[in-house]
Amino acid sequence: MRNIVIIGGVAGGMSAATRARRMNEQASITVIEKGGFISFANCGLPYHIAGRIENEADLLMTTPQAAWARFRIDARVGQEVVSIDRERKRVLVRRLEGGFEYELPYDKLILAPGANAIVPPIANVRAENVFLLRTMEDTRAIRDVIAKQNPKRAAIVGGGFIGLEMAEALRDRGIEVTIIEKMPRVLPPMDPEMAGIVEQTLARHDVRVHAGNGLKALIGTEHRVSAIELEDGATVETDFVLMSIGVRPNVELAKTAGITIGASGAIAVDAQQRTNDPDVYAVGDASEVVHGVHGKTMRVPLAGPANRQGRLAGEHAATDAAAPAGKVLGTAIVQVFETSAGITGLGEKAARDAGFDVDTVYVLPKHHAGYYPGAEPMRIKLIYCRATGRLLGGQAVGGQGVDKRIDVIATVLHFGGTIDDLASLDLAYAPQFGSAKDAVHIGAMVAQNQRRGDSVAIAPSALDGQQLVDVRTPPEFAAGTLHGAINVPLDELRERAWADLDQKRPTVVFCAVGQRGYAAERVLRQMGFDDVKNLKGGYSLAMVK
Repeated sequence: MRNIVIIGGVAGGMSAATRARRMNEQASITVIEKGGFISFANCGLPYHIAGRIENEADLLMTTPQAAWARFRIDARVGQEVVSIDRERKRVLVRRLEGGFEYELPYDKLILAPGANAIVPPIANVRAENVFLLRTMEDTRAIRDVIAKQNPKRAAIVGGGFIGLEMAEALRDRGIEVTIIEKMPRVLPPMDPEMAGIVEQTLARHDVRVHAGNGLKALIGTEHRVSAIELEDGATVETDFVLMSIGVRPNVELAKTAGITIGASGAIAVDAQQRTNDPDVYAVGDASEVVHGVHGKTMRVPLAGPANRQGRLAGEHAATDAAAPAGKVLGTAIVQVFETSAGITGLGEKAARDAGFDVDTVYVLPKHHAGYYPGAEPMRIKLIYCRATGRLLGGQAVGGQGVDKRIDVIATVLHFGGTIDDLASLDLAYAPQFGSAKDAVHIGAMVAQNQRRGDSVAIAPSALDGQQLVDVRTPPEFAAGTLHGAINVPLDELRERAWADLDQKRPTVVFCAVGQRGYAAERVLRQMGFDDVKNLKGGYSLAMVK
């Protein structure tokens, strides 16, 4: 028999507790949770606010009563651990109601304190109509203000995953929404040209975005904020404010107890989630992970890794043995109205910063066979190492099917695979599900062409001084093209190239998405045009502002 004490519930803590019980029926397992709920679906909170998940009870994964009945786990809510005595192996617990304190002994201690929302140190940030969204209590407060005060305008500070989900939730409730994002684009983890497509979706749904222009001040009183002043001096009037700037790992308790904090600012752990004290573990948002591509430690505050870490820490705490923690890729997805945006692995800048010889691919395939009704376009970006062909990351934006492609790319990344591996995957095919050459196959094959030198691609930002050749049809050309471009449709290129184009000039061919541009590039190269490139992502990518 051993005493296992877990600080914090929700994803990491309760995963640890239930796994520990399944592996050790004799252990005493106690979970101390500061909040009023031992385990709830954080990721479902915006959808409860929107009204899509009607009943709050549907968000509760378990309750203290259920945890005891099924697992004999002693889950105590409304209590917090205020100190850890590692020498005596005891924690000091305080009941929030009444302030009564008591000591709790442990043989193994698992830290799952999560992360705290970042709140800027500015005036009026604690006003009654300024909210966070981390807990069930936060959710209740936001639903209450919507129901009782009927606000017309909301300002969301932060354009990350939660900010975007809340923008949609509030628009569902008929509220005007403005997003304020300090970085140049919403969805900062995503590369800018991909996130730009999400901004187009927000604009279609009348969500205003102030990107590259952060919060300067909250205008109003300590009781109520009426407007937000931006860094450029502009103001945004609002009836309430949601702070969604990001999170910071909750490590003060661990730091005070002498637990090592890593370079990322989170708790340093080994492959079994143990800290520098072998009887103390850390999981979830408060702990570091090893990134699966560059191998460095970092913070990735996501529910999936937290659950997996909790499971293995609970097993190790209960049995002294467990498989090592898997590396983390930061795989994530968000839906913003009709648009889904997913990422995995490294973005382009992060890959370059990590020292890789980076190249990229953009493709715009349909999510299933184009001849089958309902095919929706998506844009996929692959980031890979030019020298080795190793896949480094992937991003996708579109309608249906984005999740499937991101998960396939994440699987290849997990095993350290290459673009050749991705191109050769044997994936399920029927016209209502995909294509014989799936979207990820097409992206990988384009990358193979680039690595072999069959195609040289150029970014929209590097077109100065080039001879631009639009190989789309005349109606497409008339609807809009790049400044200075010549229209030579692909089907006429062989007959017109010598007469209409200057063979001596560096030439960039382009179409809508890159496919016809590649065909044109191959034609011109074999006609003797030595310096020919294809525009990455075609005209549609160049138009993402």
